[in-house]
Amino acid sequence: MDAVLFNVTTAALMVMIINSGLGAIGRDTLRGRPVPWAAVGLTVLAVAGVVLQLCWSGAMAALDNDPAKSGWWRVLTSVFLQNGGPGGALWNIATLALAAALAQWLWGGTLTLVFFAAGILLPEHLDALLGLGSGPSTDPRNFAGSSGATYFLGATLALALLTRTRVKKQQALAIAVPVLGLLMWLLQENGHGLVTVYGFALGALAWAVRRFLGRTETEPSPHSA
Repeated sequence: MDAVLFNVTTAALMVMIINSGLGAIGRDTLRGRPVPWAAVGLTVLAVAGVVLQLCWSGAMAALDNDPAKSGWWRVLTSVFLQNGGPGGALWNIATLALAAALAQWLWGGTLTLVFFAAGILLPEHLDALLGLGSGPSTDPRNFAGSSGATYFLGATLALALLTRTRVKKQQALAIAVPVLGLLMWLLQENGHGLVTVYGFALGALAWAVRRFLGRTETEPSPHSA
């Protein structure tokens, strides 16, 4: 029962994230959007990782993020492997494609890739800084998978919605994403929830920086008069 609830809340959080992204860009504008090439690239890498696993039995051993093994590349390559069976792989690839496409339309391709990379590299360091967790995982199910980086990236969609709407229902949806994420971490120790909180916070920082830089660029020079 606990496993079922874990999966249900994890899926519900992603549904909220995708709906936040759709609300931020406007559902009726999807047809006119350009091809999100950064999202396409990430999705191709994820599909290629699964194909590699199917063709090479040693892929997981060589490329996963087992802390007992050496290899600087593991933290990166492990993200494009999947270890949740066929259903889990399809879910991870589909949600990565959707979240990354929405993120690119909202943030641009470069920042989308930066957010995704941050979702790979930052959480473990933030956990250590905040005293969360008990060090590197010893559970092989955590040695591979794109879901953590996807939830991190996806959380920035909720932040984008919050900054773009005055509709109370949409604001509530945006705020509910990190709130549910935090509850999932506290009640289930669900890492997807914690990385969602991290992603929302980084999205807020990026939005604040972009807004500050935008204002600075438009302000007249004191010597221009």
